[in-house]
Amino acid sequence: MGRWRAPRPKGSTYITPEGAEVLRAEVRQLWKVERPKVTDVVHEAAKNGDRSENGDYIYGKKRLREIDSRVRFLTKRLEALTIVERIPDDTTRVYFGAWVTLESEDGNTVCYRIVGPDEFNVQDGKISMDSPLARAMLKKQVDDEVVIRNEQGEQVYYIEKIEYQKPGR
Repeated sequence: MGRWRAPRPKGSTYITPEGAEVLRAEVRQLWKVERPKVTDVVHEAAKNGDRSENGDYIYGKKRLREIDSRVRFLTKRLEALTIVERIPDDTTRVYFGAWVTLESEDGNTVCYRIVGPDEFNVQDGKISMDSPLARAMLKKQVDDEVVIRNEQGEQVYYIEKIEYQKPGR
């Protein structure tokens, strides 16, 4: 049995300026702070002689590979991404970057921001524009109905508010 896996579908190439800065900060942290520390540990461990049984050396080399791989991925990804800095002309509709307040049928309200797949974090209220909920909200207006169908059945939400600045600002 092989290790073949079907390729993942390509995510959207949009990102908010804040999300792009987070990715850049991660690259800086890995390249300028973490990698030099690990390199020093590997260098010191290599001086101790037998590398085949040297845990610091083996782990350090593995960690260097992980750091280099992540930096390579982030660098290529940042080059491919489109940073969306402009607020859309029609702010009455839901587009990328919008903060959308939804009310469920039972009266609970939630607020989500539609962001790119590289920066989503549901705990922070950020959902990927590729998610079923975000796709259902795109181009809708206040008081429109948003219907999500999943294994549990149908969930219905109503759009209460659309903002393009963080709520509370």
